[in-house]
Amino acid sequence: MEKKENPSTTPSQGPKKLEPIETPDLTQEKIAMLREIFPNCVTEGEDGLAVEWETLRQELSPNLIEGHAERYLMTWPGRRKAILGSALPAKLFLRPIEAQSVDFENTANLYIEGDNLDALKMLGLAYFECVKMIYIDPPYNTGNDFIYKDDFKASAKEHKLKSQQIDEKGGRLVSNPQSNGRFHSNWLSMMYPRLKLAKRLLSKDGVILVNIDEHEFANLSKIMDDIFGENNSLGVIVWDKRNPKGDSRKIASQHEYIFSYARNIDELVKKHNVQRPKKNATQIIAKAVRLFGDIKKGKSLEEINKDFRSWLSKQDKFSGGEKSYSKIDENGRVYRGVSMAWPNDNSAPSDYRIPILHPVTKKQCNIPSKGWRYPSATIQSLISQGLILFGEDENTQPQRKYFLDENMYENVPSVLYYGGSDSDLLKELGIQFNNPKVTEICKEHISIFTDKDSLILDFFSGSATMAQAVMELNAEDGGNRRYILVQLPEATAAESEARKAGYATIAEIGKERIRRAAQKIQKETGAEIDYGFRVMRLEEREKPGHDLFSYEEGIPIDELTRLFQLMLSKGIPLHGKVKETRVRGKKVYDVDNRYLLASFEDKIDLAFAHELAALGPRAISLLESSLGDQDKVNIKLSFGRGSSRGLRPDGIPIELWLL
Repeated sequence: MEKKENPSTTPSQGPKKLEPIETPDLTQEKIAMLREIFPNCVTEGEDGLAVEWETLRQELSPNLIEGHAERYLMTWPGRRKAILGSALPAKLFLRPIEAQSVDFENTANLYIEGDNLDALKMLGLAYFECVKMIYIDPPYNTGNDFIYKDDFKASAKEHKLKSQQIDEKGGRLVSNPQSNGRFHSNWLSMMYPRLKLAKRLLSKDGVILVNIDEHEFANLSKIMDDIFGENNSLGVIVWDKRNPKGDSRKIASQHEYIFSYARNIDELVKKHNVQRPKKNATQIIAKAVRLFGDIKKGKSLEEINKDFRSWLSKQDKFSGGEKSYSKIDENGRVYRGVSMAWPNDNSAPSDYRIPILHPVTKKQCNIPSKGWRYPSATIQSLISQGLILFGEDENTQPQRKYFLDENMYENVPSVLYYGGSDSDLLKELGIQFNNPKVTEICKEHISIFTDKDSLILDFFSGSATMAQAVMELNAEDGGNRRYILVQLPEATAAESEARKAGYATIAEIGKERIRRAAQKIQKETGAEIDYGFRVMRLEEREKPGHDLFSYEEGIPIDELTRLFQLMLSKGIPLHGKVKETRVRGKKVYDVDNRYLLASFEDKIDLAFAHELAALGPRAISLLESSLGDQDKVNIKLSFGRGSSRGLRPDGIPIELWLL
């Protein structure tokens, strides 16, 4: 029998180090047992489960236990740190990446690579109260998802390593298994500061939408109320996906939720009707117009209506409500009849029971059992306007005539039925991405809550569905909506199809999808819209407190980066057009058609500054180190109060920014 060597004493390896035995945490076991009896007395603590002692004392006492004053408050371990995280400054800068952008000079769309917490802080400088709609689909916290682990005390070196987001162990994205004692707390600490910062970006009539499933529904509801105010809730949309989860041991959920909150509900309803366009209404009217044109070819109105009803019956995607608008009148308008019966349980007053005479038979039409919907004067007015539909004789109750073109909008229902996905669309684009947002759903929300020139933000961008939705909607209605997307350059899984296709990060997938979707939309529609996007990357400064506008040797800060940092610091939106031009042979950046003229050239003089001023900008920016001592004095006098040199042709003073 072969003698086996003890692997712990093999000479070539030496004595094997014994691993320490980890004994079970008996306290945690006891708390877990307590939770079986008193679940309301156990909560999440800093290092695992914790006991709410006052609640437990009350459960075990027949008398009222006096303790701390009770109040309605949403809290969790880490809440104060999360609040602090939204207030701490982001010591980063945005580097424009022209090579990865499309139409960099002219586009008004932004794609930002980096941690969205830092990005939201940076955007707050130039986009305070500028965003009309925020729509995000954050991690759902199912126990398998990754969440952001924010370290607000991380050193610059640590932050730079984390910002690459390529390593689950060292990166900011960490798994959050349900066995974690801070399972819900970790998710709340991630979401809370981001939502607080997002609120600052919303315009006073702006709206935020947040997708979520059942795992954090209750917690999200509480922190949304905490941040935006319960009174600003617009309601929760239940998204029926028509596909029950097959791996559930409980009731199989086939729906998710979309929370909707206004920044200020009074401002929203004052400026915007919270309604959605009736689906397919435009298509129905367009078809009716084409068919009605056959009147000139000798077709009768009866034949045209027959063709119209036949076409409607074949539209499988149309709802019953849409198909009810099934008639075309003598003026070519699409309409339907609606009952005029009294809608309430009680009977109508006597004035709502006045008989209506049939226009042909001159006999009284049948009156609904509870009376008419309208008083007699209103009915007579409707008859005179031709808005009452009569039957062949008095035995048919008259109906109210409703035109589709006067009823193009409807209230937003609380249930959204949509079982489709964008899998086929992404396959057509050649993009590999699991569980993308749905373009059609994004478009519907954009059409409900924004105007044609609105700014839309998504700071959990994923595959960049929002960009495609904005472009498609602009192509359809000629809008000029703009978007800002933020995405962590999170590494794709090593064996994923995306990695095999050459995409190292989620951000690379998003940028390529925008490029391909833009080509597809342009080819199919020919619409002249903004198909470009400007890529910006959040980066750590090489040296803490380093001045980005200096020319210290070895600091790789290019002029374009300095320009955008200047724009941010002065509150100039980053989507303004940027054009490079020359004045007296020196490079000058023209931002937003001479809103700002900036030059980072050395060895400039007073005459150069005066020539820039003659072009009539709102502001001029120059490097102070590039001016001689006397010119520094003179330029400040030239642009000082009371000097005509520092005025635009319209008399507005030109701001001078010496860096």
